[in-house]
Amino acid sequence: MAQNIKLKIAGIEYPMVATSPEMEETMRTAADEINRKFNSYDAKYPDKSVLDKLIIVTLNETVNRIACQKKMIQLGAEAKTLKEDIDAYLAGKE
Repeated sequence: MAQNIKLKIAGIEYPMVATSPEMEETMRTAADEINRKFNSYDAKYPDKSVLDKLIIVTLNETVNRIACQKKMIQLGAEAKTLKEDIDAYLAGKE
């Protein structure tokens, strides 16, 4: 069941809709992580605007997501190769 929630990011409150309790938890965790990173950039770059700091957070998170996706593809290919090697080994044992 969808639930209306409010998330505060960089001091600004945003109304959101969580489609499940798990999604609400994920959204709150994400908001906490964004705020943690924002606060870090806020301390490093006090003269930058809120928008600039949020853009830096967004860029870093997107780079990390893309790197994780590439790693997952690589690991999937390695797992496939290992499975093929195991299957070939077991077929040779018979």
